[in-house]
Amino acid sequence: MSFRIRAARIDDLQHLYEMAKLTGGGFTNLPADRDSLTAKLERSERAYQRDTEEQGDDLFIMVLENVVTGAVRGTSQLFTKVGQTWPFYSYRLSTLSQTSKELERTFSAQMLSLVTDLEGASEVGGLFLHPGERAGGLGMLLARSRYLFIKEHRSRFGDKIFAELRGVIDEAGGSPFWDGLAGRFFGMSFQEADYFNAIHGNQFIADLMPKHPIYTAMLSESARNVIGVPHTSGRAAMRMLENENFSYDGYVDIFDGGPTMVAKTNDVTSIRNSNSAMITAITDGETKSIISSGTLDSFQAGYAMITQNDEGVSIDSQAAETLGLGVGDTIWHVPR
Repeated sequence: MSFRIRAARIDDLQHLYEMAKLTGGGFTNLPADRDSLTAKLERSERAYQRDTEEQGDDLFIMVLENVVTGAVRGTSQLFTKVGQTWPFYSYRLSTLSQTSKELERTFSAQMLSLVTDLEGASEVGGLFLHPGERAGGLGMLLARSRYLFIKEHRSRFGDKIFAELRGVIDEAGGSPFWDGLAGRFFGMSFQEADYFNAIHGNQFIADLMPKHPIYTAMLSESARNVIGVPHTSGRAAMRMLENENFSYDGYVDIFDGGPTMVAKTNDVTSIRNSNSAMITAITDGETKSIISSGTLDSFQAGYAMITQNDEGVSIDSQAAETLGLGVGDTIWHVPR
């Protein structure tokens, strides 16, 4: 396979912009705005160049590159510590039960509360794969290579990690959740609010949104039905996160109601099961794996057929050529 994951560069701007135009909205981490994307790439470049290993407010952007053509066909992101520039808001879905002795009945009501519980955690997000490449496991490579980066730079990331999945978006690009809840307070369409958030952040939510819990029974049926439900394109991503030991614990996105999946960082399957080894030979391997090499801006990852031995691992020649690896190099690897 001629694809590899590498650190994004400033000159990837046009590639990211073209992909951003394909997202269809509701994709805050990849706005179709050149200035915002430039700012994100510059922030990512600073993160890759920071030479101290403690956790900070960093953003790492990675891209999926075809090494033969040079085309960038996907991207993903890592946020090391959310809630530092502005508060990180979520809704938390909970249940309140109350009993009336006179009526001999118990009533249970679901509520949405505005919380900042996830501040300080790390986030995996911004994953987008070009529609023309959605085969051959490239989405999995984009997603799971980030965990090898975390393993290599563990001290830069928090003890809790989460991923926000895009919520249900209708055919017109609107959000039933937004229309049924926040849209009533802001006088903005979902597209307007989503774009404003992508460019300016979500402090306006704190400024204007009521702070008291909201009973879901007071929402429209269309809004209630999509709480914690991923967009149809995100169902596979949700299963992939579940396989990585993430779970849905009632946190939902404040804009579209999509589920937030949470895990303990050290319990993420690909982080827990990855190992470091030296390449001892370039030859046909037995086990398809995701491998990575390099640190920070020299980080790269791809698929390889590997075989473990007493001294290290062998990898297949195509993987070695794609990633520029040879005998004596050290890699991280995790089974596909």
